[in-house]
Amino acid sequence: MSTIRIKAKERDGLVSVKSLMKHPMETGLRKDKSGKKIPEHWIQDVVAEANGKQVFAVAFNTSISKDPYLAFAYTGKKGDVLRISWKDSVGKTDSAETTVK
Repeated sequence: MSTIRIKAKERDGLVSVKSLMKHPMETGLRKDKSGKKIPEHWIQDVVAEANGKQVFAVAFNTSISKDPYLAFAYTGKKGDVLRISWKDSVGKTDSAETTVK
């Protein structure tokens, strides 16, 4: 099951996208209850593609909070297949797709 939830809706040729990504987003600076540092683990890159064409990209850093929420818009239409994917600092990846309503 994907860690990404997406809602995408078109209005007047503009697709509004809202996305929630479940991720711990650890900076590497916090300590656990025993005093040991929690290892760095955060989303580095997020890419959105509509029908295989990149429409949005962003690079995150350690200042982004746990379970990041991302909203953006692009010029598109109903029926577009929107795919959002991320890659994190430990090499893990995830992606999810939805059809624009």
